[in-house]
Amino acid sequence: MGLFNIFNVSGSGMSAQSVRLNTTASNIANADSVSSSIDKTYRARHPVFEAELAKANDMQAGGGHSGQGQSVKVAGIVESDKPLIKEFSPDHPMADSDGYIYKPNVNVMEEMADMISASRAYQMNVQVADATKSMLQQTLRMGK
Repeated sequence: MGLFNIFNVSGSGMSAQSVRLNTTASNIANADSVSSSIDKTYRARHPVFEAELAKANDMQAGGGHSGQGQSVKVAGIVESDKPLIKEFSPDHPMADSDGYIYKPNVNVMEEMADMISASRAYQMNVQVADATKSMLQQTLRMGK
């Protein structure tokens, strides 16, 4: 893997962690929302990542080397299948005909931990790009 390919890998990692941070922020922002029906209640969302190995595997199957590093791709964003919170609150203005309100299945503590993890992963990708840039600059200085 060449040094230039490392920029692609760390860049795709930063992009993926940015999506993760945005979905986590959305989950936290909607954690206290209330609805009068299950269908309209916010559900926690989480990104699904996949490494793009197809190109590398295809190239290596033919005996060659792809020269590509693994990059990260966001395959999609899925809703959590955890049950929603159903609360009896007949005096609430959003209560349904049976007196229930529905709250999202967002666990704020888990979301905060996920946000810290995504932030650290983003920082690590930045450090990898910086280290690679430094190595390239040193290599160019050696050629002078």
